[in-house]
Amino acid sequence: MLGNSKMIASKRSDQLWRRLERDPTMKSLYSDFLNEYESLHHKEEVKEDTDLDAGYYLPLPHDGILRPDTKTTKLRVVFNASSKISSGHSLNDLLYKGGVIQEDLFSIPIRFCKHIYAFTADIKQMFRMIELNKSQTRLQKILWENSKLSPTKVYELRTVTYGAASAPYFWQR
Repeated sequence: MLGNSKMIASKRSDQLWRRLERDPTMKSLYSDFLNEYESLHHKEEVKEDTDLDAGYYLPLPHDGILRPDTKTTKLRVVFNASSKISSGHSLNDLLYKGGVIQEDLFSIPIRFCKHIYAFTADIKQMFRMIELNKSQTRLQKILWENSKLSPTKVYELRTVTYGAASAPYFWQR
């Protein structure tokens, strides 16, 4: 069921770099975002990639969504787990989606009535706080170069990826 998406990811990487070269602000924010990803150990460079030799290769295409009007996150990098690979499937097709573990909608507000105090919270970078088992990170690879002239490197994403079909299950668990 696995296939090869290196050509797709490489082509999208070239398109991304053409876009980044036209917009220096976005280029800077994009590089900062992926550098932060690495400094927080949310991605790790793959030194020796045996998956290419095994006959499948699954780097995720990625792109940036620039929102200059927001106060917190000006740029969000989106990893496209729905992108089809050479076999006609996507990473989202291959991932286990998990069961429904969220309570039914009626019981949630009822539970608020049981207590005197209630609070809500916003978890910063929620999915990136959930680390994957090392055996699963090879399914979440990306291609990235720090400049158009530097060699392309392969990285494994070590945390749950926003946009992956399994992300909501991991968050609720």
